[in-house]
Amino acid sequence: MGTYARFYDVVRRVPPGRVATYGQVASEAGSFGHARQVGYALAACPDDADIPWHRIVNARGEVSRRSGGRAFERIQRVLLEAEGVAFDDRGRIDLRRFRWDPDDPDQAPSRTRKDSRAARK
Repeated sequence: MGTYARFYDVVRRVPPGRVATYGQVASEAGSFGHARQVGYALAACPDDADIPWHRIVNARGEVSRRSGGRAFERIQRVLLEAEGVAFDDRGRIDLRRFRWDPDDPDQAPSRTRKDSRAARK
């Protein structure tokens, strides 16, 4: 499995209402110190992929600037707010409150009906 695929697998595990940092994704994927590469992977992600890219933020709890402009940053913020993630007046997310903890069973992503059906086959 390639590096980008490992990053995508980690990002898919981040449940709605939680965020992870680029560095956290890199570490979980076995690539400690490669946060920037996570950003490159998410930028290269196909538009129709089932990867919740919007749940990945920088180490300050901020939506990172995009080369595509502020519209993409607003989209990410709207998607996160729709999941219940709150931003403060500085545009930051309280990582102590919203950061994904992969070791917490209460934060495990819920299985969709499609996933459940596939598991039964």
